[in-house]
Amino acid sequence: MTAPPLRVALEREHRVLHLRLDRPKANIVDAQMLTALEDALTDHLQQPKLRAVVLSAEGPHFSFGASVEEHLPAQCAAMLRSMHRVVTAIVESPVPVLVALRGQCLGGGLELALGAHLIFAAPDAKLAQPEIRLGVFAPAASAILPLRVPRVRAEDMLLSGRTVTAAEALQMGLVAGVADDPLSAAWQYYDEHLAALSASSLRFAVRAARVGFAEEVRRRLEQVEILYLEELMRSRDATEGLEAFLAKRPPAWTDS
Repeated sequence: MTAPPLRVALEREHRVLHLRLDRPKANIVDAQMLTALEDALTDHLQQPKLRAVVLSAEGPHFSFGASVEEHLPAQCAAMLRSMHRVVTAIVESPVPVLVALRGQCLGGGLELALGAHLIFAAPDAKLAQPEIRLGVFAPAASAILPLRVPRVRAEDMLLSGRTVTAAEALQMGLVAGVADDPLSAAWQYYDEHLAALSASSLRFAVRAARVGFAEEVRRRLEQVEILYLEELMRSRDATEGLEAFLAKRPPAWTDS
């Protein structure tokens, strides 16, 4: 049997849901990973004593991103909708979601993190939305990143696909802190700032802090999903870029 792609544990007296991507070193966010994440969030987020979710990953890298094969026309609609359900669940989580990342955090991996409340990164972390280099764009990141950081910073990352360091991500406000052990930093934040709070009152505070934000993310996700599926994926270059990546050859753009 194939090992589950996600470790799920209730820690700190069942007050923290710890989700750990467990397909190192790439931790690809594929259909199986997305299903596991969606199931875990559905099963546990409404537990009344829950105070936080910690999202981390096994291995030296958080995630190399979503499955490129599942971006091809035959599968992309199902993949995109599954990704957006998970991202929406994180954005609308009734408790704070704390992310600990190290190494590469790319594409769909970064999109998962963007929905969270606080991101803690290792000094070696590299964050990027490189989809444009494959002839496509990052739907969830296009919806969320401009709401999290100054628009000029968001558009820089989305349009160029370039990588930013942990230090640069901290400077732009994308990550909350940089630490040698980001998972320990996330747990420290929980222990110092969340553990002693009323779980009920914390849920109200989370809702209040995201008034308008969650609704705006939903609206934007709907728009970018239509743009992606009904326009982008009908272009030649979108398919060419994905197929070229899988074939490990340079793309032959036709600008159409």
